[in-house]
Amino acid sequence: MRIKDKLRQKIEEWRPRTEKLLKEYGDVVIDKVTVSQIIGGMRGIKSLVTDISYLDPMEGIRYRGYTLHEVFEKLPKPKGAEMPYVEALYYLLLTGDIPTEEEASEMIDEFNKRRILPRYVYEVIDSFPCCSHPMTIFSAAVMTMQRESFFAKKYHAGISKLEYWDPMYEDALNLLAKLPEVATYIFAKLYRDGKRIQSNPNLDYGANFAHMMGIAHPYDEVARLHFIIHADHESGNVSAHTGHLVASTLADVYLSISSMVNGLAGPLHGLANQEVLRWLQDLMEMLDGQESTEEELKQYVWNTLNSGQVIPGYGHAVLRKTDPRYTIQREFCLKHMPEDPLFKLVNKLYKVVPPILQEQGKAKNPWPNLDAQTGVIHWHYGVTQYDFYTVLFAIGRSLGIAANLVWDRALGYPLERPKSVTTAMLEEMAANAKAQ
Repeated sequence: MRIKDKLRQKIEEWRPRTEKLLKEYGDVVIDKVTVSQIIGGMRGIKSLVTDISYLDPMEGIRYRGYTLHEVFEKLPKPKGAEMPYVEALYYLLLTGDIPTEEEASEMIDEFNKRRILPRYVYEVIDSFPCCSHPMTIFSAAVMTMQRESFFAKKYHAGISKLEYWDPMYEDALNLLAKLPEVATYIFAKLYRDGKRIQSNPNLDYGANFAHMMGIAHPYDEVARLHFIIHADHESGNVSAHTGHLVASTLADVYLSISSMVNGLAGPLHGLANQEVLRWLQDLMEMLDGQESTEEELKQYVWNTLNSGQVIPGYGHAVLRKTDPRYTIQREFCLKHMPEDPLFKLVNKLYKVVPPILQEQGKAKNPWPNLDAQTGVIHWHYGVTQYDFYTVLFAIGRSLGIAANLVWDRALGYPLERPKSVTTAMLEEMAANAKAQ
């Protein structure tokens, strides 16, 4: 028998065992967790600590105890701007304090003086084939800069564990400051015939990113908004946990953030906004440029559900109300792009989808989440390259994870090492526990 055929046979014989464990023993508790949690990706098990953010089921994500609406209200903003400085958010994530104007300016200066990208990073990016995925290039570019790590140098030279956080702080700032340049250079390579736009040191993080993307105001506001709402989402999501897990080996920020990017690139994590946009554009094509009626939208939603698919951009594992990140984006759209055809469709679906999901009864949360219109906004301002959306996500998410990694080192969190069991052991433990 060929190896692959034998393996296929083994897999087909094994699957019923896992299915039986979930069906007959899913709720059985073993060592304080259920069989379903052991098999099902450890969902809901409280085994991580972070003080950077907390996901409240009714209020959404809180950064350092502040709701998103409080964050947008309280953080300092550029003169005349709607959205706060991204640098001010990072100050909050690091310290837990809302910065003053002076403190925000100090953080802006820290970012600006660290933004210059080493020449070899451009060369690494240039070396990738033109058809490469931008997240692959982004991850490689971040990892390439590992040679710059202060933490790696200090660790090998010998440094007290109590001081680990200091070079991690330096690495975090050095990397975060360079990410807009890395991302926009990748964008220029893949989608603009290599025509790079030079960084402007007189602009803040969000405005400079928009400048290097070559997109006029209010895309600077979009960039600030995007990076802030994507910055953190507790430590249990794949990207955050991957970064934390790798860092628990005492890997530096560069290796940890690169691993985070790889986790974020997976279809079940960072690609949701692309799926929403595809679904909406399929609907637009079906409508053939005509205004949709409520009945047409309802039918399209039901057709999607009846085909065994989910409604992209709706539902959430923790939230039990409309995602505040969606609400903040919606408020921006209502002000800046109310006549955009895709946004008008999103707005109509906001009224149509939740009642249908409630009627269907399968979704624990029938309300829209972050991804329901993120892609719509970037599409409106000319960023129509789907694959690049996850890079935008990665820049924002790096802010929260980098802050977490500094605190991981400061508090001396240990190497992560959960215990595994074999299927046979789990079957025996589940049967014994159920018999008691």
